[in-house]
Amino acid sequence: MNRARGGRRRVSVAGVFGELLITAGAFVLLFLGWQLWFNDLVVGGAMHENAAVLEQTWDRETSTAGHGTPDAPPVLAVPPASTDFAVMIVPRFGADYYFPIAEGTGTTKVLNLGKIGHYPSSQMPGEVGNFAVAAHRTSYGKPFNGVTNLLVGDHIYVGTADGWYEYAFRNLEYVRPTGVGVIAPVPQSDGANPTDRIMTMTSCNPLFSAAERIIAYSVFERFYPRAGGPPDEIAATVAGGS
Repeated sequence: MNRARGGRRRVSVAGVFGELLITAGAFVLLFLGWQLWFNDLVVGGAMHENAAVLEQTWDRETSTAGHGTPDAPPVLAVPPASTDFAVMIVPRFGADYYFPIAEGTGTTKVLNLGKIGHYPSSQMPGEVGNFAVAAHRTSYGKPFNGVTNLLVGDHIYVGTADGWYEYAFRNLEYVRPTGVGVIAPVPQSDGANPTDRIMTMTSCNPLFSAAERIIAYSVFERFYPRAGGPPDEIAATVAGGS
């Protein structure tokens, strides 16, 4: 017997489910695009602005400028938790790389805001020992996304109210998430007395995973008092944020 003309095509449960999966997949892709691209642009731009505001504030506070000498940098007092106290500038990462450094490594109040976090148990910039910091490599502004691009001798600057601490990159190391020895006063040497001024940058590895940690070590080279202006290498970055 012939089917009645104009009869509706029956929609199967499998077909409806398949369409729902396609729709859900589209939403997931849109979310990933927002999280990994648009959100990075927004957060990264906001952190650049935050760092610029810090620099402008320090420039106005001339009473704090000029402390320390190239070979004897001033040592900062430990700030309250989650407080922005420094900025990081890395020429290798581009002239627009400009991120604030805050006290602590909590995700909600520091890292997920796009900031670089200072391990409270480690030393402060310029202090003998290990100034250790952490940041994301993907999403939330991804401050440490380019850490694998660092070359031996590349400069990393930490700006504060007193001036700019210049560190030179030395090497990378990969450890398990439990490898906390990297933030000891002498990295990986528990109980050793420090004699050098070191900076350690930590982040997750590989990208989009927390299976291990990537570690970037740098050594202090010199200090530039704020009264004398920023080093030539970062003058454009500092001026661009003013």
